[in-house]
Amino acid sequence: MSHRFYDGQIYHKRLSPTKHDFTYKFFMVDIEISTIEKLKDKLFSLNKFNLFSFYSKDHFGNSKNFNENIENLLKKFPVDTKDKNYKIRFITLPRICGFVFNPISLLLLLENDRPKYLLAEVHNYNGGRIIYPLKLETKDGEKYFAEGNKDMYVSPFFKRDGEYKFTLKYSKEELVLNILLYEDKEKMLTTTLNTKAMQFNTRNILKLFLKHTFLTFFVVTRTIYQSIKLKLKGLKWTSPIKQDQIRRY
Repeated sequence: MSHRFYDGQIYHKRLSPTKHDFTYKFFMVDIEISTIEKLKDKLFSLNKFNLFSFYSKDHFGNSKNFNENIENLLKKFPVDTKDKNYKIRFITLPRICGFVFNPISLLLLLENDRPKYLLAEVHNYNGGRIIYPLKLETKDGEKYFAEGNKDMYVSPFFKRDGEYKFTLKYSKEELVLNILLYEDKEKMLTTTLNTKAMQFNTRNILKLFLKHTFLTFFVVTRTIYQSIKLKLKGLKWTSPIKQDQIRRY
């Protein structure tokens, strides 16, 4: 199978105005879009309930046909697909027993097996969603870089705008993603996803389930817990505007 999992951890470090950091376990499924109909196993289903499942409606577009949703999405952004034979992969957190919250999902377009474009789908806890289309650059063919302007409320302790800097390492062996957040040229936050690849099979699905059974629940509760800690440290709490409480794109 061409699909696979990436298992590892996420590290968050706030740099200003108060230093604060934490780490937690995390995993994602990496889907080869050309064979998405084969994204099935005894314990993993496509658009149906199972131990793990992937639902098209959890992401951009309205069709159950995820390829159709991607096609429509790419028409909305300055992604050069004309005369290009890109391989497309989608990396996300699957539903666990029917539940999921995805802070970030990654739509990767690869040319000659090298990442060319990254469309980062970001959700917040207020019903908001945005897509950041990023053209990737590299000097060594190993690390890929991109920058984009932040345009959505994510944390109650940051501004809704700023600048993101992305660094990506992606291969059949590992997925590493680092995101730096800047506000008014000042580095505010660094977030790093560091994972290793696992085969897509029944044994690994069960292994990941036993390891991450309550991951979706913990993604939310950990965020609330860390927010309370930051509030107690004296940080000012801000609220989202109406635009940041809808699913854009």
